[in-house]
Amino acid sequence: MAQLKDKVAIITGGSGGIGIATAKRMTEEGAKVLLVDLDEDALKDAVAELGHDKAAYAVADVTDPDQTQAYVAAAVEKFGKIDILVANAGIEGVVKPITDYPVEMFDKVLAVNVRGIFLGLKYAMPELKKTKGNVVIMSSVAGLGGTPDVSAYITSKHALVGLMRTAALEGARDGIRVNSIHPSPVETRMMRSLEEGFAPGHGGEAKKGFAASIPLQRYAEPDEIADAVIYLSSDRAKFVTGVRLPVDGGMTAV
Repeated sequence: MAQLKDKVAIITGGSGGIGIATAKRMTEEGAKVLLVDLDEDALKDAVAELGHDKAAYAVADVTDPDQTQAYVAAAVEKFGKIDILVANAGIEGVVKPITDYPVEMFDKVLAVNVRGIFLGLKYAMPELKKTKGNVVIMSSVAGLGGTPDVSAYITSKHALVGLMRTAALEGARDGIRVNSIHPSPVETRMMRSLEEGFAPGHGGEAKKGFAASIPLQRYAEPDEIADAVIYLSSDRAKFVTGVRLPVDGGMTAV
């Protein structure tokens, strides 16, 4: 039986690796999805692959209140309701120590990774109240510890834990569940960027080091993160809220 039959989901960061993997799994499980991102060409390609009867897209800057309200309204207009918000949009910033970290980049990372999720909650929760829906926030193992030279990213992912917990407590009054997922490194563009940032010209060596820090000795695949999103979004998790779920190959067990 399809776990998300007749559900409607918004997925921000919808043209990225985890976003597309999640959209595929959700549509397989019976949901319809609205993908949100800045890259319209990538969004068009994703919707064409998923099927226009199952997916639509909205080009939006998640840091902008008006554009956030517009993508929420687009989901309701297209599909009639919202059951699930997957707050997945995020950027990595640059790899530099705090003393050299560009202030403008620090602000940009927090704007996308924290303000963007806050705005998604702010404008989607009134619709989720109508369906007693749920939110899955994509954080990171970076939100459960520290790593040198990526202060903006670490700070943003820690902030999401506080935002998630607050939203879970507020949402519970209206039957809305809110949880966060904390992946280890995943086979995505973002990790290629970070690998190169930590070891310019030797990203492959950086990847070996990151993989060695994971007890299962490999990166996660995007569909493995998507499987966790499906669980938290489904009725199988109907009594689960306010939870930080690591999907990390054992990283946080060390």
